Amino acid sequence: MAPLALLAVEPALAQDAAPAAEAPAAAAADAASVAFTFNTLSFLMSGFLVMWMAAGFAMLEAGLVRSKNVSMQCLKNIGLYSVAGLMFWAIGYNLMYMDVNGGFFGVPLPKDIPDPASETGGDYSVASDWFFQMVFCATAASIVSGTLAERIKLWPFMIFTVVLTGIMYPITGSWQWGGGWLSEMGFSDFAGSTLVHSVGGWAALTGVILLGARKGKYAADGSVHPLPGSSIPLATLGTFILWLGWFGFNGGSQLALDGFENASAISRIFVNTNLAAAAGVVVAMILTQVIYKKVDVTMALNGALAGLVSITAEPLTPSVPIALFIGGIGGLIVVLVVPLLDKLKIDDVVGAIPVHLVAGIWGTLIVPLSNADTSYVTQAIGIASIGAFTVVVSAVVWMILKLTIGIRVGDEEEALGLDAVEIGVEAYPEFGVGSQRV
Repeated sequence: MAPLALLAVEPALAQDAAPAAEAPAAAAADAASVAFTFNTLSFLMSGFLVMWMAAGFAMLEAGLVRSKNVSMQCLKNIGLYSVAGLMFWAIGYNLMYMDVNGGFFGVPLPKDIPDPASETGGDYSVASDWFFQMVFCATAASIVSGTLAERIKLWPFMIFTVVLTGIMYPITGSWQWGGGWLSEMGFSDFAGSTLVHSVGGWAALTGVILLGARKGKYAADGSVHPLPGSSIPLATLGTFILWLGWFGFNGGSQLALDGFENASAISRIFVNTNLAAAAGVVVAMILTQVIYKKVDVTMALNGALAGLVSITAEPLTPSVPIALFIGGIGGLIVVLVVPLLDKLKIDDVVGAIPVHLVAGIWGTLIVPLSNADTSYVTQAIGIASIGAFTVVVSAVVWMILKLTIGIRVGDEEEALGLDAVEIGVEAYPEFGVGSQRV
């Protein structure tokens, strides 16, 4: 009886051994699945936070333009976000990321979004990555909208947006994030102080020079006539929305949420991002009090944004004191550059050039202060090359538009407001007289 009993036990022992042998493989598969899930979730959540920045730009611009142009700014912002999405799917994503291989651009083909059932591996879902990268593209176009407000025609602006989001932004983005020649050189721009913000800033600067200032902004004697915006509460709301969205902008650029190190890194990025913005606000408030004897709320709002742009090139490696320094200089830049632009008669309606272009340059250039893997020379080369490319292509596109269909409304249309003459829907029809119509 004993041998028979042993024979009866053997199959059970063999069956028990099989799961034990498969356990490491199953554990590895579970770990990969968990990492895939968390990383995809990070892209999606960060992506919709950055998408919400489109609302922030819309509200900021709606508050800083005069009431007769508010509907136009709202239309431009929802239009440019939509165009950016279409162009980044049609050619932009693959132009930026497909087969760059140390070169200057990828392949301008539509992005393939795979069947979910086919995604059984990888670090994150393909669709989540596309969505996250797309909302960055839309941000670059939003920067141009505010600078050129109150006198640019709708359709030339939208045509420029097609070129910016489908060609210009993806090409310069490929140089770094797509593994292009700047990446090979060692250039570093963590979340886009230059690749997103300065690109938008250079495009805006080129456009505003060709477009000219608003009527009545600058007198013949060189004096500046303020043209107050319609709603400081809306502008403040827009700033807070942008501040919130920036946690997705910078935090999501860690590109992973799996494991202790990535989760900790995103947390540190949040802290540095928040404190840099706070430093920008406080510096702008103090400086305007000292210089003008009154605190300028619009400078404080732009001080927050400049602090955010400044820290975007490297939000992970700085210590808190360095993050405060970087963001504080962003606030200083706003207070000094806004009046400088007025002296040059460059009419930037919302202050996007100081915030996105100049603070973006500063933030990118100062990366080696906290990141020993970069150099000031390489950072300067990246800034100059991206700036030169964007200015040249922008100038060509703007000039073609100016010489063909025209980019600026007439004097009478500008006086009446773009809401009435360009789109026929006024934002505040009950406030049709008085200072609101100036």
